[in-house]
This record gives sequence, structure tokens and C-alpha cells, in this order.
Amino acid sequence: MTTSIVLDDVTKTFKLRFHRTIKQMSVAKVRGQETSTSFKAVDGVSFTVEQGEAIGLMGLNGSGKSTLLKMISGVMKPDEGSVLTRGRIAGLIATGAGFHPQLTGRENLYLNAAILGMSERETARKFDDIVEFAELGSRLDTQVGHYSSGQNARLGFAIAIHVDSEIFLADEALAVGDKPFKRKCLAKMSEIRDSGRTIFYVSHAAGQVRKMCDRVVVLENGRLAFDGGVEEGIRFLHYDGDDDEELTDEETGDDI
Repeated sequence: MTTSIVLDDVTKTFKLRFHRTIKQMSVAKVRGQETSTSFKAVDGVSFTVEQGEAIGLMGLNGSGKSTLLKMISGVMKPDEGSVLTRGRIAGLIATGAGFHPQLTGRENLYLNAAILGMSERETARKFDDIVEFAELGSRLDTQVGHYSSGQNARLGFAIAIHVDSEIFLADEALAVGDKPFKRKCLAKMSEIRDSGRTIFYVSHAAGQVRKMCDRVVVLENGRLAFDGGVEEGIRFLHYDGDDDEELTDEETGDDI
């Protein structure tokens, strides 16, 4: 099999400052107090992903999932270690990322598509399909600054899902939006998975991970805590059965 992603001892460190102004920092230094501290959002993570694998990236809030995904996408660079990827990367790593609030949905569609590597000709060819998937109607020519979080997610996901790529990343892409749109997104992601593209899917929803993924990677405090089968990974996290029941209803199309 062809290797799609390789992470080798990847570490990302951030600095947390205790004071906002220069005056506050100066006073703290005079008093001998700390003005900042460093923490590792991702700490020595290593694993390999083969082309066509569907990975569920899971963990509690603050475990480093989004930071790791941003390094895989190239938005961030690791402070230590290396991240190697093969082929074009597309996806939704933040709702409305790359959107300009004063531009319309139509204008942002072209802008965001360009950021994701689509040519103007390619965007024009896929324009109608993107608009139809987003289901924004007349809101397409409204400034994105007036969109709800759900409408931002619709447009962002609709653009990302139509980018031709070898790797597709989704960071809680289905956390915002109504049930019919979530089901449509899951169906489209299933098509992507079945086409042989690599999927990295960040989610707290055990039911969705069961449906979409064939492997689970779990982070705890920035470190790799588990890498293996889907059911084993979900049990490792101790996710409760109530969440699974609700998600199963969503996936099958039944109203709760």
C-alpha cells in the first residue's frame, strides 16, 4: 500500500501569558512572579497512515486534536519532529475558515476554493454543485458576516467536499447544522472514503466514528494514548451508550 501520512515524534509548543499589558508584565517581573508558561499541545506523536484509511481522531477537549490536524494540513508547522503527506489535502478544519465577513457567500466561495487549491476554471465548473449542496438559496449573495454558524458550516463543507484531493480532513465538520444536512455530509464523506481517499475525521460522536472510520487514534494531553480498532478506541474513551443511541437514530434518518 502507498503511505499517505507519516508523523515522526511531532511536538507543538505554545506559550501561555498570564498578563495582557506591558505594565502588568513589568509589575509581575518586579515582584518576581512568572509572566508566562509553555505547554505542549502535541507531545511526541508518531504514527503512519496508509492511502485509503479512514481515521477517527478522538480525545477530550484540549487533548490536541485540532492542533494535530492543522499540522497535517500544513496550516501549522511542528516545533519538533516531522509531518510528511502525499498528495493534495482538502477539508474543513474550522467552520468558516478563510471566509471574509464583508464578502458575499458567492465571493467567498471563489476565495475559499482558491485557498484550497482549486483553479478559477475548476471552481466555475463545480459552482452549481457546490451551491446546490450548501442549500443557501438567496443567502448566497448576502455577506458572510450575517451568516449563522450553521450557514458558515454549510458553505465551508460544500466547498471542501468538492475539492479533488488524496487526503480529506474534517474537524468536527458535522457538529453544527440540522440533522438532514448532517446526514447528507455523512453520505458524501462515505463516498469519499469508498473512492479510496484518506480521511482524517475529528469527532466526539462515537456513532459517527463507527459509521465512517476503520481505525481510531486517541490523544490525551497531547500524547498518543491509543491507536487501533474503532470499538477498542471507543471503549478506551469510556464514551456512554446514550450518545451512541442518539447518533444511530441520526444516521438511520429517524427523528428523535
